[in-house]
Amino acid sequence: MQMRQIGNSSLSAIGLGCMGMSGMYGPADREESIATVHAALDAGITLLDTGDFYGMGHNELLLHEALAGRRREEVFIAVKFGAMRSPDGNFIGFDGRPAAVKTSLAYTLQRLGTDYIDLYQPARLDPTVPIEETIGAIAEMVQAGYVRQIGLSEVGADTIRRAHAVHPITWLQIEYSLLSRSIEAEILPTVRELGIGVTAYGVLSRGLLSGRWSKERSQTAQDFRSHLPRFSGENLDRNLTLVEALREIAQAQDATVAQVAIAWVLAQGNDIVPLIGARRRDRLQEALGALDLNLSAEQLSQIEAAIPPDAVAGDRYDAGQMAMLDSERR
Repeated sequence: MQMRQIGNSSLSAIGLGCMGMSGMYGPADREESIATVHAALDAGITLLDTGDFYGMGHNELLLHEALAGRRREEVFIAVKFGAMRSPDGNFIGFDGRPAAVKTSLAYTLQRLGTDYIDLYQPARLDPTVPIEETIGAIAEMVQAGYVRQIGLSEVGADTIRRAHAVHPITWLQIEYSLLSRSIEAEILPTVRELGIGVTAYGVLSRGLLSGRWSKERSQTAQDFRSHLPRFSGENLDRNLTLVEALREIAQAQDATVAQVAIAWVLAQGNDIVPLIGARRRDRLQEALGALDLNLSAEQLSQIEAAIPPDAVAGDRYDAGQMAMLDSERR
C-alpha cells in the first residue's frame, strides 16, 4: 500500500468511506459490508471514514463489529458529526454547539467501542454557532485525550483560516473529482498554504464516474441520488456523455473508468487522499487498481480535455443542501 503523510499521520493513499454501508445508496448487505472492511484492512488501507449520522448510528456500530479483534492502533478512524436527522431519515439541520459536540462524541465513542477518535470533524458549518466555538470544544476533547486530531468538512477558505487559528486543523474533507473541481480556485490553495491535507470524497461522483451508470438504471426512494440534479433528465444525458469520453481514455490504458477517475485525483497531489465508497469487495478491488496507474502529464491533459472543469451538468446537491455548503458560498 502506498502511504501519504497527512498532518502527523502516515495514512494509506486511499481511504474507505463507509457511508454507503448504512443505507444512503439504498439497501446494503451487512455481511458483505463487514467483509469489505476486512478486505480493505487486509489490503493495507488504514483510513476508515464514517459519520455518526450515517444510518443514525448504524455505521459506527457496523464498524465496531467489523473491527473486533483488530489492533486499534492499526486503524485511523475519522468521524463526522453534527448533522441532525428526524426518525424518517430526513436531514433537519446541523448542531455545532460546544455541548452538542461533546455529547455527540460521547455516543460515538460508545458505539465504536473505542477510547479515542483519530480525527473528529463537524460535517457542515452550523450558521448559528461561530466556528471558533465548535473547534474550541473539540480542542478541549483533544486535551482530554478523547480526540487525536481535528478536521473540517465542506467549508470555505475564510472558515478554514478561522478554525485553524483556534487549533491546528489536520485535514479538510470535501468533494473533489473530475466532475467537482470548485475547490481548485481558492480552497485548495488555502489548505496548502496552511499545511492542511485533503480527504476527497465523491471521487466517482456518487457512481456517475463508475462507468456503470445508465439512463435505464432504476433508483429507489432510499437512494439519495434520486434527488440529485446530476442524475436526472438532460443533466444525466450530458454527464453520461462525459463518462463515455473518459471510457475511451481508460480503455486505451487497459483500465476502467473508475480507476482512471480515482487515479486522476491521486495525481493532484500527495496531500490528497481519495475516499472510496465501496460497499462490496469487487468494487474495492477495482478501486485499488487505481494505485497502479501512474498517469503521465500527457495523459492527465487528455483526461482534462475530455472533461473540462465546467463540463458537468447540474449541481452536486439539490438547492436546499447546496445552501448549507459553506464551501460553495461565493
